[in-house]
Amino acid sequence: MPRDTISADDLRSLEAGLDRLQTNQPVRTSALQRATRSVLPPLIFLVALLVVWQLAVVLWQLPPDVLPTPGAVWSAVGASWQSGVLPAAVTTSLGRGLAGFAIAIVVGTLLGVLLAEVRPLRRAIGPVVSGLMVLPSVAWVPAAILWFGMTDALVYFVVLMGAVPSIVNGLLSGCDQVSPQLRRVGRVLGAGPLQQATLVMLPAALPGYLAGLKQGWAFAWRGVLAAEIIAVGGSLGAGVGALLQESRAAENLAGVLAAIFVILIIGIVVELAVLAPIERRVLRRRGLTPGGTQ
Repeated sequence: MPRDTISADDLRSLEAGLDRLQTNQPVRTSALQRATRSVLPPLIFLVALLVVWQLAVVLWQLPPDVLPTPGAVWSAVGASWQSGVLPAAVTTSLGRGLAGFAIAIVVGTLLGVLLAEVRPLRRAIGPVVSGLMVLPSVAWVPAAILWFGMTDALVYFVVLMGAVPSIVNGLLSGCDQVSPQLRRVGRVLGAGPLQQATLVMLPAALPGYLAGLKQGWAFAWRGVLAAEIIAVGGSLGAGVGALLQESRAAENLAGVLAAIFVILIIGIVVELAVLAPIERRVLRRRGLTPGGTQ
């Protein structure tokens, strides 16, 4: 085929072929069955956890400053929500997290593709990127305060330093698992270096890339909270991390646990509502859905 006839559809059609060769035919399941399998187990675990928590407080007669009851924590959440403080804090923190994560996706994807295609650059920079993954996001906060002051730029910097290495390493891991045959087929079809990177390698590396995105979101959300807990004041609005810190300063354990509960729920909801469906769709398209179900 002449090189000038290459199209994006020709290259995208290579994504699933090799994966499906060794995959059993998927078995279709209803939406209700899929929802039951995904929602019911964590719901049962949550109910069991609350029961154990309540029993521990009652049986050992623990005071509220040691372990408040689930009802007290829920009351703290409700009071903060009705006052308008919690909705404003959630909006502030979630907005920072999603905006910073979006920037991290752009930066991490571009850097990951570059390192995957330029081997000498990967040998030089790859170990540094991997090393940054083990550095806690909170370690960047003091330096970010000195560089950016008490501004939103502080939070975004911490988010980027936490999320970008995970996204880069996820993309590199996905590229390393791509069959060399796919790259050779791309060259036969006339793909140049840019087309190889964007239309052959990147789509083929999607499973690993999406795993990196999920981990990147976890680090991004941690970075937001770490920055908000430590950096208070200036032009920074009060996020959920600031509420957590205020409850700690007031020795309000129910408020502390309420903030932790909200932080956990937000992180889980974003992953389950946004990232997990995308990952399932990609795996299903590749015929790689666990258990061969749809």
